[in-house]
Amino acid sequence: MRVFGLIGYPLGHSFSKKYFEEKFGREGITDVAFENFSLPSIELFPELWKQYPQLCGVAVTIPYKQQVLPYLDTISPEVAAMQACNCIKLDAGKLVGYNTDIIGFEQSLLPYLKPEHTHALILGTGGAAAGVAFVLGRLGIRYQFVSRNPAGKGLAYEALDATLMEKHRLIINTTPLGTFPAVDACAPIPYQYLTDHHHCFDLVYNPAETLFMQKAKAQGASVQNGYAMLTIQAEANWRIWNA
Repeated sequence: MRVFGLIGYPLGHSFSKKYFEEKFGREGITDVAFENFSLPSIELFPELWKQYPQLCGVAVTIPYKQQVLPYLDTISPEVAAMQACNCIKLDAGKLVGYNTDIIGFEQSLLPYLKPEHTHALILGTGGAAAGVAFVLGRLGIRYQFVSRNPAGKGLAYEALDATLMEKHRLIINTTPLGTFPAVDACAPIPYQYLTDHHHCFDLVYNPAETLFMQKAKAQGASVQNGYAMLTIQAEANWRIWNA
């Protein structure tokens, strides 16, 4: 039996196992299993492959999209460019890293994009943020990172004012803030400056409407959650694992 899975820590928020088990049942895919591998430390990653000799590939989630890179034998050009990996395939004994977040993010964002969305704020600076930045750069959308402790040219949340909010009409939350069960949390941006010209994309999918989205909607902004991105990304993972 081939085994696939998800690595991260903690994994209480993950949708992957349920998604793939439903997919296997729906499509009549047999002799395959999907498991959650909750790893308290990325140093346990090599042992995972010894413990599960039938393991063929894993998806990677918070907080290991960047930390897993030193353990890979080969990486795709996209992973090399953004230094973040969310899909690993065991191929001829070698661990190969890919990034399908960029496929999911781009395909789910495109239907909402308008010509006025020329500048974006990326909330967070982790592995998911790297994928978002890669896609925005490819689409010609200028972006700024925003975080609690900004580095380089990044912005602090308290630096966001009416002028910056007016300029950056696309806002993407890549942080886990607002994820169930901590549904009363949201990124500390000045929501009062949002308008019906803004589009706010929350990569969180559970709950379906986060506090970030609720506050944005109240100001007239269009919103979306991360569910479509995750399903597109999961299908891309499956294609890679079976190629």
